[in-house]
Amino acid sequence: MIMNDRLTEYPLVINTVKRFHLYPEVVLAFWYRTFTGIMNLFEVETKTCWNVTRVGFPSEVESCEGFGDPAYFYVGVIFILNGLMMGLLFIYAAYLSESQLGGLITVLCYFFNHGEATRVMWAPPLRESFACPFLVLQMYILTMILRSSNNYGKHYIALCLANVAFMLPWEFAQFILFTQMASLFTMYVVGYIEPRKFQKIVYMNMVSVVLCCILMFGNPVYLSSYYSSSLLMTWVIILKRNKIHRFRVSELNLWLIQGCAWWLGTINLKLLTSKILGVSDHICLSDIIAARILRYADFDTLIYTCAPESYFMEQVTPLRYTKTLLLPVVMVITCFIFKKTIHDVLRALSTNTYLRKKLLEHGEVKVSSFYSLLVFHALQLLAFAALAILILRLKLFLTPHICVMASLICSRPLFGWLFNRVHFENVIFGIAIMMSIQGCANLQNQWRIRGEFINLPQEELLHWIKYNTRPDAVFAGIMPTMASIKLSTLHPIVNHPHYEDADLRARTKIVYSVYSRKSAKEVRDKLIELLVNYYVLEEAWCFVRTKPGCSMLEIWDMEDPSNSANPSLCRTLLQDERPYFTTVFQNAVYRVLKVNREADHIRFV
Repeated sequence: MIMNDRLTEYPLVINTVKRFHLYPEVVLAFWYRTFTGIMNLFEVETKTCWNVTRVGFPSEVESCEGFGDPAYFYVGVIFILNGLMMGLLFIYAAYLSESQLGGLITVLCYFFNHGEATRVMWAPPLRESFACPFLVLQMYILTMILRSSNNYGKHYIALCLANVAFMLPWEFAQFILFTQMASLFTMYVVGYIEPRKFQKIVYMNMVSVVLCCILMFGNPVYLSSYYSSSLLMTWVIILKRNKIHRFRVSELNLWLIQGCAWWLGTINLKLLTSKILGVSDHICLSDIIAARILRYADFDTLIYTCAPESYFMEQVTPLRYTKTLLLPVVMVITCFIFKKTIHDVLRALSTNTYLRKKLLEHGEVKVSSFYSLLVFHALQLLAFAALAILILRLKLFLTPHICVMASLICSRPLFGWLFNRVHFENVIFGIAIMMSIQGCANLQNQWRIRGEFINLPQEELLHWIKYNTRPDAVFAGIMPTMASIKLSTLHPIVNHPHYEDADLRARTKIVYSVYSRKSAKEVRDKLIELLVNYYVLEEAWCFVRTKPGCSMLEIWDMEDPSNSANPSLCRTLLQDERPYFTTVFQNAVYRVLKVNREADHIRFV
């Protein structure tokens, strides 16, 4: 069913594994069946259930807990995965800083800033909940490769597999790896990475893209991303490095030539491959960022950028980082890194040689590789900071990375000059104590958040749909509500929250026209073309305005100025939906409108 699904974008048949990146769910389903099968074999009870009777509902509701319950198992595995990430962060930070105290500082910083680091406790099924632990693993493996002078094939294979595990669950993961490739290419141009090692890293990244494309049934998005285009451009520049170095130009101009060639080539190649593969209309993270920077707005970009999680970073976020000393500590570390880097760059420019070439020739690999790591992590810090400033939800990359960077306060190669004068452990202990003053308060606030999710109006809606409509009745409405209807009632829907696909955006635009100023007949006719039987109207969406320019009417006035003088269709339907629609269900939040065909329309005449 998941590979031939006709309910999610009725009447189209889609492969939901390919469209929605459902490999984590496929794996968890296999684990769940295996777990319950083994437990049943040994007659071990895996869940406890009871019936709940509520006032106003005709039937009891069964509630269960325990890993034998599918929902409990699903959420539990996600929490376990993200819990294991904490252990991985400790190992990663301890390796980077060459100190177990560094790993401890990272874990403390993560806990003290937990509210800024993840959304897994609020929305476990998000794709990022599956992907982010594997990004930490990928960066740890890459850190080992960059540091070691004798890398074995198993390290590169592990890097490739970590890339695949990161990209398969989440489409936006490719853009994060693109920022990583940009950081590595900058280091290559300046001379912080040996060409041969960098070439192997690029090859493994290419293999991971091909593997993901194959596993996702030939999904062209993997081959048309900025990430895949940057890999091809990097590969070409590395292969042509001898010819590039023959240019009779200064070292700075040589860097600029390679940098410009990489950026322009990546952009043009991305546009070309997108057009060839037919995904030029596909929205990705880079499009949202470009809309932010260029202040470009249309219906599709506003649907994204008007969502609270896509706002600019809150002004209070840096203050929260500062109160736990996370930001001051990392700023000090970053200043030392850039001070050393600027000194190295100026020396390279003055001698017109590759940066670090002299160190490598004299066998000082460890010193060179250590500062290569610092430069890489500093560049990634800048990239993640820029992303988080532009899109709020991308703090989930910035905060863990800042926590890892904080471990460098324990690095003797970086602060050995200080630790030779004062007692090392006392300094770190003092910093941890000062961090914990606000950090413990933050933890208390996190632990204080308790409660149960309840949405009685939506339960009433789902109950009515399940027992009062035909199983093949087709629904349309606001995207999150449609997802609930599909999941809970298994009724066909025509739109859903996976908004990146161009065809789905066109469908959703038609569905959302109920909140525009178009005529009721025009909207009704378009819904009939989509084979919609019922429309779920939400009164709040007629009036809600999360910020200036983000109400549905304001978005539609910008998109459809020719109708801007007309009254709001949504408000008109709330007053009198006839003759093109008929109200068949209504509660405090939702109103279900039956879409009248021409035969139904005649009855009102």
